[in-house]
This record gives sequence, structure tokens and C-alpha cells, in this order.
Amino acid sequence: MALERFRNTVAGRACESATGRWFTTANPFDGRDWAELPRCGPEDAEAAIEAAHAAFTKGPWPALSATNRGKLLRRLGDLVARDAETLAALEVRDNGKLYAEMVGQLRYIPEWFHYYGGLADKIEGGVLPLDKPDLFTYTKREPLGVIVCITPWNSPLMLLTWKLAPALAAGNTVVIKPSEFTSCSTLALMDLVREAGFPDGVVNTVTGYGAEVGPALCEHRHVAKVAFTGGDATGAAVYAAAAKGIKHVTLELGGKSPNIVFADANLDHAVKGAISGIFAASGQTCIAGSRLLVQRSVYEEVSRRLVDFAAQAKLGNPMDAATQVGPITTQPQREKVLSYIEVARSEGARCLLGGGRPEAPELAQGWFVQPTIFGEVSNAMRIAQEEVFGPVLSIIPFEDEDHAVEIANDSLYGLAAGIWTTDLRRALRLPDRIRAGTVWVNTYRAVSVMAPFGGYKRSGIGRENGQSAIDEYLQTKSVWINLAEDVPNPFVMR
Repeated sequence: MALERFRNTVAGRACESATGRWFTTANPFDGRDWAELPRCGPEDAEAAIEAAHAAFTKGPWPALSATNRGKLLRRLGDLVARDAETLAALEVRDNGKLYAEMVGQLRYIPEWFHYYGGLADKIEGGVLPLDKPDLFTYTKREPLGVIVCITPWNSPLMLLTWKLAPALAAGNTVVIKPSEFTSCSTLALMDLVREAGFPDGVVNTVTGYGAEVGPALCEHRHVAKVAFTGGDATGAAVYAAAAKGIKHVTLELGGKSPNIVFADANLDHAVKGAISGIFAASGQTCIAGSRLLVQRSVYEEVSRRLVDFAAQAKLGNPMDAATQVGPITTQPQREKVLSYIEVARSEGARCLLGGGRPEAPELAQGWFVQPTIFGEVSNAMRIAQEEVFGPVLSIIPFEDEDHAVEIANDSLYGLAAGIWTTDLRRALRLPDRIRAGTVWVNTYRAVSVMAPFGGYKRSGIGRENGQSAIDEYLQTKSVWINLAEDVPNPFVMR
């Protein structure tokens, strides 16, 4: 069967790589290659950045009013809504996540374009009441310039939109580097960018391997900011590369999020929240509640309920509405998850459920890992400290609230946390003690375009979503106008 071919967009034109090389992408459900994409290098990165720089400095984009920028964003949102099912199916084919989740994301993504489209003409400066009456001073909020967006493979369009919508609303231009494992939906989105009417060069794409194009993108003199989502090790490399040019960065990195169940919690709800926190998306989310902290008095009951519930999960074709757990997105990631399961066993954790590949022959060709639960986990174990990014849950007992906080904060990461309790005082008190950018109480994995998202500690820098996000793509200018009739002494600072 012939492979489908996708092409990049640079300066409004569909293009292949400068060398004419291609690479393939596989369907995680059956392991078969189904599409090929341009394998770009530094020359392609240069062309994309130059196109974005030209679009930022001249032509229709910088002359466009903020209100009209907003109209383009809202139009793009409407087009994504129109094609949500098609884009969702494309993402499932590329990353293996459930169609139900992907179509839910795609139907919600337009809200980002609508929200930031509405904010575009509400970016305001101010007049400053200075202590120097003969000087009139005001501030302006201006775009940074060319933004490089580097996106991961787990939710390609959702996590791209978190960057793209506020960056464009602020007046920047963009170069997108999607994951080499899941580039197809991003390239398909470019058709909608053109249809929406964005000027050529405002949004550009570069596909390929990070080692071959990453440095050229992050270090280019015309790049003002790098917005990255991915693992913390790669994030550190991106940070170092951007630092060479003193560039702005937003880094949304990994997590080892604690999901804390107190004895007074509604255990039915807590168990469902724990399942959602780790087995939804096959554990392939940065906010996965991979550490389940359970108060000692209900530890055995919660563990039993979790095993009983998760044991019924149906693995299968992610396009099938009955499937509850899909494959791991990439073959290397599947091997990494399996290796962590062996590490957990070697450290003394007790496997309560799963622990390997499923035995069903119809799943043999796909990159599946069984939903896996470990009990008797110490927070010092690697399985509790390192991000697995798969369907592997560690259950850790705690004695009281202070002990729970101690365990929860004993991590290099601080992206998210969950708290399950019926005690209102605790629900209001405990979030202040948890070192994480998002804390959910009696829910988990909820996100909104209106709510800022980002991490503490090694989980990242900066915020996405909400009004905070647009500030990440703006800089402030102060303008001073002399109202006096003469010019003051040039040798004395005013």
C-alpha cells in the first residue's frame, strides 16, 4: 500500500525538504508505516525562520489591526470545529490515543482560537503618573517576533494550540516543529491556516528529527522565543540552546503528580479519579497522577477497588468506541515503560495488576502495555521519582495530612496534584501546601482555556492558557515625551 505524503508549509507554499529526504510515521495500533513526511535539516529551518521574520517585519501582518488579527483567529477556530472529526481521526492514526479523547480535544480546541481572538484587541498599555510633570510617559505592549513552537507526540494539536493561539493574538509569527512521531495533524492544520486567510509566512512548519533541526531553530538570530512541551531532559537542552541568544522561553515539562486520597473521601469517586488520572490516554500525559497517595486506614480497600476496576479495562483499536485503553504512541516509549516495570519489581514494589504486554493475539502487532498497578511502593523508588509516561500506577501509603504533604512535595517535579476529601477545611487549606502549578480537589485532568497551566520546579517555566499566556508572547515598551519648552542639562540624568 502506498504511503500518504504530507508536506511542510513555508512562506505560504507547500514544500519538501531541501535534500529531498523523507521519513515515515507508523500507526501504533498495528505498528505499520502509513505516511511519510519531509526529513528537514538546518537549511529548511533557516528558510522557515526567514519566512517568519519577513512576515513579521513587512507585508500585511504587521500592518493588520489587532481586531482583524482576532477575526482571523476566530475564523481558524471555526474551521477547526468544522473539520474536528477528520483531524481527530488523523491524530488517532498517528498517536494511538482513543478517538473519543481526540475528538473531544478537537471539538474544544476552537475555544482557544475564539478566546485569544477576543483578547487580541484588548492588549493595552497605560499612561504613567510620573513624579516628573514635564514628561509624558506611556507604555505599549508589543509582540516579541518569531516564535518557535516545539510540540510533543501525545496531544499534538491541543498542545500546539496552547502556544499558537496566544502567539498569533499578540502579533507574533510562528515556526512549528512537531514531534517526528506525530506530525501529520499539524501539517493538515496548515491547510486551515491558509483557508482562514493568514498572510504567507505568518505560520510555518518544519518536520524531522530534533537533533537535525532543533539547534538551528533554537539558536537562530531571528528567533525571539522558544515555546516547548516535552520531557525535562530535552527541555533543559532547549533552554541551554535558547540561552545562547538570550531568548525568551516557555517550558512545559514533565511531572510525577501526586493524587492524594484521604480516608474521608468518597472512595467511589476517588477510585474513578485515580483511574482517569493514570490510565486515560494510556498514562501519556504530563499531568498523569502516577503517584497515588492513600491514607493508611483505607489503603487496602482503595487498592482492591482499583485493581477490580482497572482489570475490566478493554484494550483495543482506539477508533472503536468500546476501547478504553489504547496503545503507547511510539515503540521506543513502549520499551521504556516496560523497562520501568522491571525496575519497579527489582526495587521490591509488588505488582498488583498487569505488568507486561497483553496476551490477546489481536493486540500483538500494536504497541500495547497492560494497565499496571504497583503496591508497597516507597516514594524513594525510581518508579515513584521518575516520569514513566505510561499506564503504570504506584500506590503509596501515608499516615496523616503532614505526611501526605511531605511525600507529595518530595519530587523534582511540580506540575499537578489531586486531593480527594469531603473535609471543606482541608480542601481549602491543603492546596496552599502543595508545590504544584495546578491542584485539583475532587476531580482530575480538568483543563480550560481560561485557567493558567504550568509547573513548579523541574516541571517548567512560564504559563499557558488564560490571560497569563498572552503575556508570555509580549514585551513592554516605555515611551517618554518631553513637554517642557527647553532641553534640560545634558550632563545630568533626569
